[in-house]
Amino acid sequence: MTRHSLRASAALRGLVATDPAMAALSLWCDHRDGEGSTARTAGTMITYGPGFDALPRHEQTGVAAHHILHVALRHGARMSAMAARLGDRFDAEVYAIAADAVVNEALVQSGYAMPRPALTLTGLLGDLGTLVPAAEALAKWDVDRLYIRLMQDGPGSGRAADRAKQHVKTLVFEPDLNEAERKAEAAEAADQALWRQHLAQAMEAGRLAGRGIGLLGHRLADLALPETPWEVVLRGLVTRAVTTGAQPTYRRPARRWVAMEAEARRWGGPVPAFEPGQLRRTEVPRVVVGLDASSSVDETRLEMFVAEIAGIARRMAAEIWVIPFDDAPRDAVRLDPARWRTQLAALVLPRGGGTSFAPVIAAALALGPSVIVVLTDLEGETGPAPRGVPVIWAVPDAMPAPPYGRVLSLAR
Repeated sequence: MTRHSLRASAALRGLVATDPAMAALSLWCDHRDGEGSTARTAGTMITYGPGFDALPRHEQTGVAAHHILHVALRHGARMSAMAARLGDRFDAEVYAIAADAVVNEALVQSGYAMPRPALTLTGLLGDLGTLVPAAEALAKWDVDRLYIRLMQDGPGSGRAADRAKQHVKTLVFEPDLNEAERKAEAAEAADQALWRQHLAQAMEAGRLAGRGIGLLGHRLADLALPETPWEVVLRGLVTRAVTTGAQPTYRRPARRWVAMEAEARRWGGPVPAFEPGQLRRTEVPRVVVGLDASSSVDETRLEMFVAEIAGIARRMAAEIWVIPFDDAPRDAVRLDPARWRTQLAALVLPRGGGTSFAPVIAAALALGPSVIVVLTDLEGETGPAPRGVPVIWAVPDAMPAPPYGRVLSLAR
């Protein structure tokens, strides 16, 4: 493997004149020549194989830009994060399809030539029965949201993921994000802020130049790299909920009173009125999770919800209760730190009913929670807001805000 790519040097030099934004991003990537497929991405390294030489120059430029955009959008790290959340339920091939569809659509709309027939976002959605204008597709779909859509069941047509795999069999498609590459990229998760800076500067350069990928900056949803993980937000809410300050206790006097009382006895003065001490709250936070298993939640989303509960149990030093529900709450289950995997696998979930949030919120309040998390598609009336307890609505897709609580997307 050569230190610097000779195969891609002409294509990369051409980016300077045709796309200033992509040229700037390419400087932060490591370009190498190697064996294997046309090109592949591992972390920030792009390896160009013998197949790259066989492409005409304009397609070489498109393939190089394709991989540069994978690196800049941190698709490998995001793939690794999704895999960690979903565990064995994760499908790496489908995620690679989603990533390539978004990247190729952006490049085609920016005037790049790709090897034909190419996998594109509009083509993939059209095959799934979702017709979206090209100008709107990139503004609505990012790779994580598209992956979740592909993993859902299609009406009367089976899993959308299976149809997507059939769709790409007719195209020039080589998955370029695999298990080994996800592990390489996962080590660079701390570079997210740095890549945000690179992207912002590069896209601004392209916008000012009036050509290339920079012209899509205002409507490219995948540029909005993941914000603070929702589990971090949950930990913050729990921390605030259980650190409400010291409480008075009459089991022991305040230190100030002890000193004043000793001074009064020493000089024969009046003993001051008793002053209670302060007791710091040290109880373990209690997180109550409502698990929506109603008929509007398909099996793929339900699997995602259970995976998120596993993430809470794995990462949170808290007492976790789970309440499955549809139009009524079922029995609450307290997760044992040593047996939570078995307990989640054995959950009896209601299926086929409607959705009602007020009963499950009431059942959660009866447990005295520090915070309530509801994993749901938000299809139903939320009911009145609980008093004194924060509520998180964890949803698989962007949803309109309910009248209370905080909505956090599981796709970001």
